[in-house]
Amino acid sequence: MPDGSYELRPIGWVESPLIDPAMAPKQGQEGSPEAWLVFDPSVHEGLADLHAGTEIMVLTWLHRANRDVLRVHPRDDPANPEQGVFSTRSPHRPNPIGLHRVTIVSIDGTRMLVRNLEALNTTPIVDVKPVLDRRFDR
Repeated sequence: MPDGSYELRPIGWVESPLIDPAMAPKQGQEGSPEAWLVFDPSVHEGLADLHAGTEIMVLTWLHRANRDVLRVHPRDDPANPEQGVFSTRSPHRPNPIGLHRVTIVSIDGTRMLVRNLEALNTTPIVDVKPVLDRRFDR
């Protein structure tokens, strides 16, 4: 593998009432509260053309994750047989990048209120991408 490191620069952070991982839903559509995405003013222009009702993919850095994990019980349930971490949505993985499909509720400058985000408060945001038509999002 090529040597070297790669730099990720957060473009914002999450403001959410979710502060305890044990109390957070496993997936956003499983009862997560509305949360704010707060973007650095330097990326404000990149938010152009997003509006309420739009679905987006938010990529986060799961900064509280254990990066040494390669096998997990899916959904943190010991009753589930262990699986390789890459076949699960576990936050604990070598590069803990979170992938969240959310719906924009409202936008206020560099703040975006979203629903279906299970990320914890202060989670860094590393990117936002549109949800594409299923014919093209493969």
